[in-house]
Amino acid sequence: MELDGIVRRVRQEFLEMPGLQLTPEQAGRLWGLEREICRAVIDRLVESAFLCWTRAGAVTRLES
Repeated sequence: MELDGIVRRVRQEFLEMPGLQLTPEQAGRLWGLEREICRAVIDRLVESAFLCWTRAGAVTRLES
C-alpha cells in the first residue's frame, strides 16, 4: 500500500476513535507498519495539523 493510502487509513482510525493517543511504537504495532513508514505517516498528519504530539510522546487528534 502506498503512503497516501496508509495516511488516509490512519486518519480514519483517529476520526473513529476520539481521544485515541498512541506512541509511535504503539501505532506501528496497531497498524503493522515498519518504524520508518509509521513515522512518515505520523509526520505527515502532524504537518497537516490533524495530529499533535502530547507531552508524553504520543500523538493524538488535534481538536479544532
